[in-house]
Amino acid sequence: MGYALEFFDDPHAFLAAAEPLLSAEPVRCTVVASVTARHARSGDSARPVDAPAPWWVVVRDEAGVPVSAGMRTAPMVPYPPYLLAMPEEAAVLLARTLHERGESVEVVNGYVPTIDVFGAATIALSGGSPSETERTSLYEVTELVEPPAVEGRFRIAREDEVDLVQGWFDLFGPDASEQAGRVDPHPAIETRESTRGRIVAGDVWLWEAPDGTPVSVTAFNPPSFGVARVGPVYTPKEHRGHGYAAAGVAAISRRLLDEGARVCLFADGQNKTSTGVYLRLGYRPIAVTGGLRILAG
Repeated sequence: MGYALEFFDDPHAFLAAAEPLLSAEPVRCTVVASVTARHARSGDSARPVDAPAPWWVVVRDEAGVPVSAGMRTAPMVPYPPYLLAMPEEAAVLLARTLHERGESVEVVNGYVPTIDVFGAATIALSGGSPSETERTSLYEVTELVEPPAVEGRFRIAREDEVDLVQGWFDLFGPDASEQAGRVDPHPAIETRESTRGRIVAGDVWLWEAPDGTPVSVTAFNPPSFGVARVGPVYTPKEHRGHGYAAAGVAAISRRLLDEGARVCLFADGQNKTSTGVYLRLGYRPIAVTGGLRILAG
């Protein structure tokens, strides 16, 4: 079967073209749907001026039906593409097309085995060798299991706390890699401006100890095609072991479920601490995703 690629530089046009796919598989498409929706709401206002222009792609089958999609919207170096699951032939076609467009790909994120096929095709064209950065699972919760009660309160982050939240977001990657026993660091997850935008939107919450000290952060992406995604979740080392992360994730999940959304999150399979928390809360794995680094030859 032959496949065709349709590229977009306008998130609104992409959402319209990809709607049949995104609405049919809203949980599995959560990253593409929520990130694109954020671009549609705010444009490039939170994007560094030196970052390349974002793009989106729809994969169509011979009948013109959307069967997969991808995007290159990450605001941080090396600007990795994110790919939904797609047929091998389509993944190879995308790798070849990006090569012909002169786009260098050092890291690719998304669904397994699509990223492995894409990586192998990219290496065949440009040289290099593959190095797995992480393997994560996509989890969904339908019946939330309440965790033990924790002292303190859960509150929305204030705009004057952007430096605190950004500092914790910056630590999330290195700490997640350390907990998972990896050397390759987790990529940065937010810029300061994107963090500010999420705080202003009310999508970042803090667990506050009884003395008023913030001790943990839980963020979420608001529903897109009926699916909300929790994350990132971070507790500094000095505050771990008290149940703050579980309490925060439970509170956000409960709120989103009560509002009628389906709720999901990603967790690193090698990080037994975080996956244990999510499993105890009732989250269950439904798909495997990850990242692949292409090392220079």
